[in-house]
Amino acid sequence: MKLYPLFADLSRRAVLVVGGGAVAERKVAALLAAKAQVTVGAPLLTPQLESLVRKGRIAHRAGVFEASWIDHAWLVVAATSDQALNAQVAELATLQRIFVNVVDDAQLSSFHVPAVIDRSPVIVAISSSGEAPMLGRLLRERLETLLDHSIGPLAALAARLRKRIRRRYPDLALRRRFYQKLLTGPVAELLRRNQPEAAAAAAEQALAAPRPDAVGSVVLVGAGPGDPGLLTLRALRALNEADVILHDRLVSLDILELARRDADRIEVGKQAGNHHATQDQIHALMLEHARAGKRVVRLKGGDPFVFGRGGEELEFLHEHGIAFEVVPGITAALACAAYAGVPLTHRDHAQSVRLVTAHCRSSMDTLDWAALAQERQTLAVYMGVAGLETVQAQLLAHGRAAETPFALVENGSRAEQRVVTGTLADLSELARRHDVRSPALLILGEVASLSRRLAWFGAEPLGAPVASEPAAPPRVVPRIPRRAAVETLRAIHRA
Repeated sequence: MKLYPLFADLSRRAVLVVGGGAVAERKVAALLAAKAQVTVGAPLLTPQLESLVRKGRIAHRAGVFEASWIDHAWLVVAATSDQALNAQVAELATLQRIFVNVVDDAQLSSFHVPAVIDRSPVIVAISSSGEAPMLGRLLRERLETLLDHSIGPLAALAARLRKRIRRRYPDLALRRRFYQKLLTGPVAELLRRNQPEAAAAAAEQALAAPRPDAVGSVVLVGAGPGDPGLLTLRALRALNEADVILHDRLVSLDILELARRDADRIEVGKQAGNHHATQDQIHALMLEHARAGKRVVRLKGGDPFVFGRGGEELEFLHEHGIAFEVVPGITAALACAAYAGVPLTHRDHAQSVRLVTAHCRSSMDTLDWAALAQERQTLAVYMGVAGLETVQAQLLAHGRAAETPFALVENGSRAEQRVVTGTLADLSELARRHDVRSPALLILGEVASLSRRLAWFGAEPLGAPVASEPAAPPRVVPRIPRRAAVETLRAIHRA
């Protein structure tokens, strides 16, 4: 994070704006809306600024800039067309440890003015860290359509009731649930209908209702393979309602950033050779927090029911009388194949798909290799990096053709995704040559030959082209910045 976001209370605090043109006029308007005591320093002012001076709403220092103008200011804005003067203002303000913004010059600025969505008292500010202000404005325009104007009155109503709600619900988990109902239920709907009196009455009725007991529960949530854009809306809702999040080691930070900020986050990733002990610990943590009345989200990579031990965890919760629900996720086979340009089924190549796990020797010993070696099917092998040599040897020994294409997808759907392609005969050697690391998914079958033509995400596939497929033409892929996508997705959910 390049900038530390904060909201400044400028009410009755001195702010200096150097410059008297149209840009300064816009800055002054925003500062006055924040009730700042604004002084404009410039030889000449626009008619609008002159009018504000006559009305006594701003002060004016006429003439050429002097260092003393900065004295006692909380903030300084340099908004002139003279770059040298702007740099001088920035230098003097910095020497006095006063935050300064130089319009259209991120390097000289110690604070940036964001694009703002005003639903007072709720304020949404969007910054591109001074790198792409037009993108910030574009995001503001999109979010404006998503955030209803009733959000402001709803926040004001919640503020009036805040102390009473805290007295009524001293338990934090119960208080959160009350707020969830207050801010998303009938009260919010009445305010959307512009019925503030009815909304206030409904809020009073909800506050006077019998207080429920704190009953915990667990939601098993599939986080998908890593791209936060693949998270379902139901999963987003669960993350924002969670008191505790028990997450796998490989759940991406971008997804965790979508969760409620004050939720307790506990990493429960399994390590090779210690799966059973760690699974027992996960069970114990789910039980402990659910019995304490918490809403627990068990956040698992991919889909909870595809090689995720989700069934074991639900059996444990059922045995101990803990309420639960499941939010499916996009499993790695679907996501990695799609992001690598590999259709898992194809009329000309494969009529079936097999999902296989190869994370340890015992699991591979139980596989039906003769069935897996059949043609015209696609194999999606999970957690198989360490066992690629065994997979290769067993498939070749049971009759799978050496020229069968494969695509090995590392960090599928993430910014660092890599795809290695080749044929079964060279599988383990190519994986070593390109130093493929976990998490990676192996897709083997005739459909894998399409990757070089149909891949659309990230870098071009590595490895040798399959002889049956022509080399892919160069492609240019438009990419939406990941941070912009994350913030937009969060705003869609909260709207």
